[in-house]
Amino acid sequence: MDRRDDNYYEANASDISLEDITSSEHNARILRWLRDGDDNLSHLSLCREEVWWNYFRLGEGDDLGWLGYFIGKSVKLQCLEIQYLPEDDGGEQQMHPFSDGIARNQSIQKVIIDNVSNNGFAAIARALGNLSHLEELVFKWYNSNGGLNVNGCSALGTLLESGVSKLKQLRLDSSGIDDAGVVAFASGLRSIGPSLKELYLGWNFIGNEGLSALVAALANCTSLERLNLSDNDFSSAAAGLRSLSDWLQREALNLDELRLRDCDINDEGLQAMAGTVNHCKDLDLSSNQSITASGLKYLSASLQSENCCLENLYLGWMDTVNGGAEVLARGLVGNKVLRRLHLRIEDQDDIEIPPAGWDAFSKALCDTSTINNTYLSNHIIQELYYWDNDDYDSDNEERFILDEDERVVQYLQLNKEHPEHAARCKILMNHTHLDMTPLLQWELKCLPLAVGWFEKAQPCTALSIDELGPDYEGQVLEESEEAFQSRVLTAVYEFVRGMTEKVLERRDELALVAAYDDKIAMAAMVKEESDRKISQLEEENKRLRGIMKSMRNALDKALEE
Repeated sequence: MDRRDDNYYEANASDISLEDITSSEHNARILRWLRDGDDNLSHLSLCREEVWWNYFRLGEGDDLGWLGYFIGKSVKLQCLEIQYLPEDDGGEQQMHPFSDGIARNQSIQKVIIDNVSNNGFAAIARALGNLSHLEELVFKWYNSNGGLNVNGCSALGTLLESGVSKLKQLRLDSSGIDDAGVVAFASGLRSIGPSLKELYLGWNFIGNEGLSALVAALANCTSLERLNLSDNDFSSAAAGLRSLSDWLQREALNLDELRLRDCDINDEGLQAMAGTVNHCKDLDLSSNQSITASGLKYLSASLQSENCCLENLYLGWMDTVNGGAEVLARGLVGNKVLRRLHLRIEDQDDIEIPPAGWDAFSKALCDTSTINNTYLSNHIIQELYYWDNDDYDSDNEERFILDEDERVVQYLQLNKEHPEHAARCKILMNHTHLDMTPLLQWELKCLPLAVGWFEKAQPCTALSIDELGPDYEGQVLEESEEAFQSRVLTAVYEFVRGMTEKVLERRDELALVAAYDDKIAMAAMVKEESDRKISQLEEENKRLRGIMKSMRNALDKALEE
């Protein structure tokens, strides 16, 4: 078949019978929608089997050249998904006009390529370079014996270099890419620049060489927000992980997500990349089972850094038995940003944390040794478990922790539901007697601050948290407002009583003490006056009941007569 150019299709488009160039009425209808600019056809899938109304089932009798032409003319099509392309001689001959037609489209923003051969991908890639509005490119290969080889990756690199300047998302998960493949398309990544927001390379065969080449290629991708490298082999990639960490710090990037799940990262690798917690909000290290408590120490130290910006940390399927839980708990001390530490992830029935680990988490959340240490405890973290949408059970969410340590659940819920009151509540919960002696060294300067603290803490008496189980529910503090006020007056009294004679001689400070003495005396007078009025009301009520009784008796007697 002679190769047709655009002039041929333009000259014959008005006369061509769509039924003559398609294998079914359904396919002819799709071409008609493309030709007429039907608003409903924004997503088109090319496949072997007709599954849905927008699936074009490629079979004998379908002309790829005309299909490409109508795709190119469409102004409504936004997503093109290619799940199948014919590999026989006839199909290959039609690939050129098919790709030429796609190249003329100016509306497609997303292209998905599933299980297409490297030759087919190369042909499509040549066309995609002309799609000026292309924002998302997805390549998926579910056959373990296939994927993008070096030639396919070279075609990808050429595509990326060709000017897809608006590409925001590049998904190459499960694409069979190895180190040589990354090297082959790395130059193309350098050409994308700051437009790229999301890069997915999970479930491939990338090692240290590929990771190092990838990091070098990302030098210009300064707007990257999500990077997924899960399920690659980084068991010997400490150098690559260090270059990843250095790149994040050098470019001052702040990733929203960095996924490194199931990458065989060990303690050396974790040490090399521990600094990444300062440059991403969401870090997934779960299922790296070679990491021990020794490696977690580097991560824990980074969590305590004032530069840490990590909000979500996934560490499921890792060792929390042999000292790992205690190490992680120490990392929470002083941390001001981490809200979720996921020690359990999806598909994981439960985790094993020894009593020493629960004690460490409890202490990190609320160190009861002194009031000051309680104040300095972690009031930010809210969750220790991850539940996906499929296995989420609101009745069981906290049960795993509750069975081990109710204190941890209580403190987590308090941090989550009442973060602005968490520190004061924990102090009131664990320190019945608020010792004011340490404040005496600052004399009366601290008295107004202490009284102000009590005023801010008063709402704690009315706070409640969600029901956590049979042993804990309801109020945060099992204390009435009267009992709370008694604590306030006792603390102020002990403070004043502990002042030295020298301090009390100063007029302004005496006036301050007198003001609070007057306040205490006034409170007593108000109570006394209230009691007196209550007594008077009771007497009056008694007198009225007597009058009513006499009137009732007189009425009964009159009725009997």
